[in-house]
Amino acid sequence: MTTHAANARAEPTANPDQRTTDSLAKLGLPAEMLPRHIAVIMDGNGRWARRQDKPRMFGHRAGANAVRAIVTECASLRLDALTLYSFSIENWKRPSEEVDFLMDLYVQYLNDECDQLMENNVRFVQIGRRHPLSHRVLQELDKIVQCTAKNSGLTLVLALNYGSRTEIADAAAAIARDAKAGRIDPNDVNEDLFQRYLYTAALPDPDLLIRTAGEMRVSNYLLWQISYAELYVSDVCWPDFRVDQLHEAIREFARRKRKFGGVGGEES
Repeated sequence: MTTHAANARAEPTANPDQRTTDSLAKLGLPAEMLPRHIAVIMDGNGRWARRQDKPRMFGHRAGANAVRAIVTECASLRLDALTLYSFSIENWKRPSEEVDFLMDLYVQYLNDECDQLMENNVRFVQIGRRHPLSHRVLQELDKIVQCTAKNSGLTLVLALNYGSRTEIADAAAAIARDAKAGRIDPNDVNEDLFQRYLYTAALPDPDLLIRTAGEMRVSNYLLWQISYAELYVSDVCWPDFRVDQLHEAIREFARRKRKFGGVGGEES
C-alpha cells in the first residue's frame, strides 16, 4: 500500500496537454462545449452485485474501482470539478456490517489513490458533516486533502456523510450566528451571501448531474446547487460506468439548449 510520504513527493503528470488532446478527440467536442462541473449519484452497486449472485459489499468494491477511470478522464478533459455522492447521512440506516465495510473501503481508497491524484494534478476535498465519521476515516481524509492541496487541475469532491437539507440547515445556522454576533446585517442576506455559507462555496454549481442505474430522483443531493443543472440518467449501474458512458452523458449535455429561465430561441 502506498505511503503518504511518498505521495507528497509525487509530481503531476508530465504530458497533460497530449492527454487532453486525446480525450477531446475521442469525445468529439471542443473544450468550450464541456460542462465545468459534473455531479454524479453513483447508484446501482447493490443491484449490480445481486445480478451476479454476489453480496452487496462485492458491488461496493467494484463501484470504488470504477471511480478511478472517471476521475482520470475528467482530469484529462480539464473540467473544473467532479462531485461524487458517496455516502449520504441517510445511509447510516443501513446494516452496520455494510456501513463498516464502506468506511473501511473509504480508508483503503483514500490511501491507495493519492499517487494517482497527484499524477493527474487533482485536488481533493470532502463535503458533508465530519461527525460521526470515525477518527480513522477523518485522518485519511485530512491526509489526502493536505497531500493534494496545491494541485491546480480538477477538484474532486467526495460527498461523504452528506445531505443537502442538512447542508442548507447548517448554512442557515451559520448565518444566524454571524448575524447575532454582528458580523453580517440580516438585511444583506441574499442568494449570493447564502451560497457562500454552503459546503461548496468555492466551487461552480454543477452544469451536469448524472445518475446511474436508471433511477429518476435526486436523493437529497446538492439541491441548491443543481437548480439549473442538466439531468442525465444512465441505465448502467455504477460499477459498469466507464469513460464511454461518461462521454455519452457529456455529448447529450452539449446537445441541450440551456436557457436559465430565458427564452432561448424561436423553437422555445
